[in-house]
Amino acid sequence: MQTILVANPKGGSGKTTVAIQLATWFAWQRRPVVLADLDRQQSALRWLALRPDTFPAIRGRDEIVDRLPTDAVQVVDSPAGLHGKLFDAALQAADRIVVPMQPAAFDRWASADFFARLAEEKRVRKGKVEIALLGMRVNARTQTARDFSAFVDEAGLPLLATIRDTQLYVQLQPRGLALFDLPRLRFERDCEQWQPLLNWF
Repeated sequence: MQTILVANPKGGSGKTTVAIQLATWFAWQRRPVVLADLDRQQSALRWLALRPDTFPAIRGRDEIVDRLPTDAVQVVDSPAGLHGKLFDAALQAADRIVVPMQPAAFDRWASADFFARLAEEKRVRKGKVEIALLGMRVNARTQTARDFSAFVDEAGLPLLATIRDTQLYVQLQPRGLALFDLPRLRFERDCEQWQPLLNWF
């Protein structure tokens, strides 16, 4: 089984949005998928409760599952301020960690500290877990986006992809849907933005 941890200590970074996109993409690849929602708000599980039965199934849990079929994927949506025993358990279970990050200064500072913390972890140092940064709500035409790009380059962070600032994801949430449930030809631009991250898996 493969476990993907979506984590960032900063609230509002897009963790749940990323988690449900990834869970949906894997479900469409005909993989058994578990969406583990560790956040007390349970937003991912509320979204999952709205998901139409006609779309590929995703199982929801409020904890990390230790044993699943070998071809299964577990996507873990973690809370803001992840720390202590919950952080240790999530890190121990993870094969890959995706860190969503918005381009604003506050988000950059919080994420830089989180990457520094991850770099100190034994499993990361030994290469047992890989980490990727995903830029969220990035408008390439803005100074904030340019500052974000400079920050990532200077810090040497593993940025794999950037996702544009759009209301598409917000509009899909109350329908229990995600980007990869939509016709690809109509949403090719958005799907292509995710492709480098999907290729990494």
